[in-house]
Amino acid sequence: MAAAAPKKPRVFSRSFASVYPLYVQKAAKKGRTADEVDRVITWLTGYTRAQLRRLSASTTDLETFFARAPKWNPNAHLITGVVCGVRVEAIDDPLMQQLRFLDKLIDELAKGWPLERILRQG
Repeated sequence: MAAAAPKKPRVFSRSFASVYPLYVQKAAKKGRTADEVDRVITWLTGYTRAQLRRLSASTTDLETFFARAPKWNPNAHLITGVVCGVRVEAIDDPLMQQLRFLDKLIDELAKGWPLERILRQG
């Protein structure tokens, strides 16, 4: 009897539309804007703001959101640190790592880091 495939984390099936407002809300609580959240997401994924608007009104799940990202930022590997008690650079699952990279960037935004630092520009 063949072993069952490992079960995917439930977070992968959540829609981008369900988490996007949470990112904006987290940033807004610390005085940051939806525009800054969009800049962070577009920097990481290559989506345009228009594409983000469409995705935030769709049922696209996070697995699909990351799989269809137009251009993953080549500097994403520079994102380091801890999210949910786990070092993002040490995550083995590529999809989970991408998700945690985005979480980390939103955390940095909410902590008041300048955009240049968040976007790894020097």
